[in-house]
Amino acid sequence: MKNIIVVLMGGISGERKISLLTGKACAAALKKKGYKVKEIDAKGNFVDRIKKIKPKLVFNALHGQYGEDGFIQSILEFIKIPYTHSGVLSSSLAMDKEMSRILFKKNKIKTPKYFLLNKNYKKNLRKQMKVKKIKFPIVIKPNDEGSSLGVYICKNNLQFKKNYNKLKKEYDKILIEEYIPGKEIQAAIMGKKPLGAIELVPSREFYDYKAKYSSKAKTKHVMPAALSPKKYNEVLMLARKAHKILGCRGITRSDFRFFKNKFYLLETNTQPGMTKLSLVPEIADYCGIKFEDLIDWMAKDASNNR
Repeated sequence: MKNIIVVLMGGISGERKISLLTGKACAAALKKKGYKVKEIDAKGNFVDRIKKIKPKLVFNALHGQYGEDGFIQSILEFIKIPYTHSGVLSSSLAMDKEMSRILFKKNKIKTPKYFLLNKNYKKNLRKQMKVKKIKFPIVIKPNDEGSSLGVYICKNNLQFKKNYNKLKKEYDKILIEEYIPGKEIQAAIMGKKPLGAIELVPSREFYDYKAKYSSKAKTKHVMPAALSPKKYNEVLMLARKAHKILGCRGITRSDFRFFKNKFYLLETNTQPGMTKLSLVPEIADYCGIKFEDLIDWMAKDASNNR
């Protein structure tokens, strides 16, 4: 059974539904490429099921907590089964917005001004904002979540309190950052090579969970991003730099805001979505790489010690 590829999907994070869509799409692509595929939902005794199959590799189609934060990567390293995407440390660093931003700033990549609150925070928010030189509107989000889950734009203290009270029920650490207007630009890296950058023009307030995964949200995709050649190349280099700083492998997608001729890096995603509405496949297709070939490359890139 060693020639089987296990596609690991679903799981128990808030992104379970999207992970299932990604997993199904990737499994279908692998089958088209002639691989024997076994789909496994990452819940219950799924590790025992993987060990029993003894697959050639695990295609990690999980999203969110336990899937792209170093948890499943640690398990796969321990049982010595090759896997796709980034390794333990890089996955953990990329998922932790505070830690990744510390690294980005240290390496001279601009990020929005921010500070971190824990769920028991009771002090004066405005004092914190004054110290960090942040004014309303602000963005609040979980420190370690993906797919824009739990992200809110707050225009005043009342909106902040309302949304903060929602988040603290589920998350221990909440990131508060300045709101950067401007263009939403996302750039993809494949191995060590920049693929391309796409611009998103959502009909909603920003490119949130619904804008990402609902065909009804009517987000306009501009590929390639409407930037000057110099700025287009700059955002690709910044994405590659972030990929390298975090020690990422495989495919990543970095999310930027472009405002007043400057790029601000929001985060780097180590396991971007692979659904029919996902950005990396769209960028790859523009570059002449079909979806099946993209997934095939990811499978061939799998290894341990990532």
